[in-house]
Amino acid sequence: MAEPFIFIGTHTVKEGKLEEFKQHFQEFCAFIEENEPRLIHFALYISEDETEVSVVQVHPDEDSMTFHMQVAGEHFAQAYEFLDATKSIQIFGASSDGLVEQMKQVSSPEVAVIAKTEFTGFNRLAATAASETAS
Repeated sequence: MAEPFIFIGTHTVKEGKLEEFKQHFQEFCAFIEENEPRLIHFALYISEDETEVSVVQVHPDEDSMTFHMQVAGEHFAQAYEFLDATKSIQIFGASSDGLVEQMKQVSSPEVAVIAKTEFTGFNRLAATAASETAS
């Protein structure tokens, strides 16, 4: 079984643009849900002081993330109408050098793309999906 691929991107919000970004992201989220059936979790988290947002994605594998980059690519530029800068990009799970390089190109050169591979743990995502299908 392939391990999940988890992406977390944290960004600062342009002053006065949070509400517009929320609207944009709701529309973007509906687009992603409709066009990416393999994506397990896709959500926006907002800091308590409402100056930062983190996009958290859980994919079943790296191929799903690669597909996401293709499907959503044109929408990334629109997001920067509302976002100041990327603060960090974190990748958890097996990832190819090509995908890590693509992430570096999407962000600015001064942002480190941090990739970490799994050491140990367990994964119930497949079991959860199977039990939901059986219900």
